[in-house]
Amino acid sequence: MTIQSALIVGTGPGLSASLARKLAASGARVAVAARDTDKLAALCAETGAHAFACDATDATAVAKLFADTEATIGSPDLVIYNASARVPGAITEIDHDAVARALAISAFAGFLVGQQAAIRMIPRGHGTILFTGASASVKGYKRSAAFAMGKFALRGLAQSMARELAPQGIHVAHFVIDGSIASDRRQMPADKPDSMLDPDAIADTYLHVAAQPRSAWTWEVELRPFVENF
Repeated sequence: MTIQSALIVGTGPGLSASLARKLAASGARVAVAARDTDKLAALCAETGAHAFACDATDATAVAKLFADTEATIGSPDLVIYNASARVPGAITEIDHDAVARALAISAFAGFLVGQQAAIRMIPRGHGTILFTGASASVKGYKRSAAFAMGKFALRGLAQSMARELAPQGIHVAHFVIDGSIASDRRQMPADKPDSMLDPDAIADTYLHVAAQPRSAWTWEVELRPFVENF
């Protein structure tokens, strides 16, 4: 599928920025969304992407985001959900309100974004929806209950949507990112080259999956640096 327009929700300086750059370089019209759009100014200036402020846990805000995106770059062929939240700590100590918020960001917001994308893609009979998971999507770590719950739920959402929407021409895929992603704020350690995932390399895989012919669609991919233990 040739991507004419794309929406990235949960945009930051790592993977999302790499995706925006590569999509813009391919000629696609790009929209990026985050709660704080000030941090996206440099990326938008570099790529020509359009930034929208959105709290993806709010159903009304997500519907407005898609309406605004359609009005600006057209209905997106590709939608990527890349937001998550962590609340580390012992199960006996972590704040339940913070956990509820983390679950809303990691999972419920993914549902809202996926739902709005599907509503628009089904009548056209094509489109791609990609969800960013983590190693926590398939294994829970100690002191990380909130993150594991959210990522397990997001994986279940992606799996269910893939089975429901594939016959309608919509490609849904989930990515298990098993390791830390390098970014402007989190540099690769000089003494441990390749110990983190290169966001450009991850982005290449996302776009490869988005371009797959429907006779051989992938629903899930695991990505990790070659030094990662698994």
